[in-house]
Amino acid sequence: MEHSVVFAGFGGQGLLFTGQVLARAAIKDGLEVFWIPSYGPEMRGGTASCTVIIGDEPIGSPVVDQFDAAVVMNLPSLRKFGAMVARRGLLLMNTSLLGDERPGRTDVDELRLPCTELAAQGGDDKLVSIAALGALVARTGWVTPESVHAALREMVGKKRPEIVDVDLSVFAAGMAAGQPAKVA
Repeated sequence: MEHSVVFAGFGGQGLLFTGQVLARAAIKDGLEVFWIPSYGPEMRGGTASCTVIIGDEPIGSPVVDQFDAAVVMNLPSLRKFGAMVARRGLLLMNTSLLGDERPGRTDVDELRLPCTELAAQGGDDKLVSIAALGALVARTGWVTPESVHAALREMVGKKRPEIVDVDLSVFAAGMAAGQPAKVA
């Protein structure tokens, strides 16, 4: 088993951090991981993305031609990465910034979520990428929610222990929104 995801959007949306949380959660679940950041020179407001590859065996190459999932937070990211999602892959789109924009694909699982609103519902509207991570974990099952909780506690708790509960709440809101639809 090997899965790849790209988190892409504006710098300052927490995408690189969220990729690190996913990578650490995968390690906690006993999986192999690559985390590859990419960002423009502007940092905040410029483009930022990171690729996370998770596998149950050593990962042979960090090069990804097609992603199993893409989390796109803005229009430039949708345009760049929407076409790079594999057939039957997951395309998670932040409708808070994308509105009704569509990728023009019918061969992917299109999950459209208002990430800003979900983050606000969880307690902090700035944690949009954590809301998206919750939806990704709920939809794919690549890592356990418990491993994400532990990773958030470690990574956030070291520097800002007073906000760990908010991160966990936003993650839970994203998980609830990302659950696959029940088939009757």
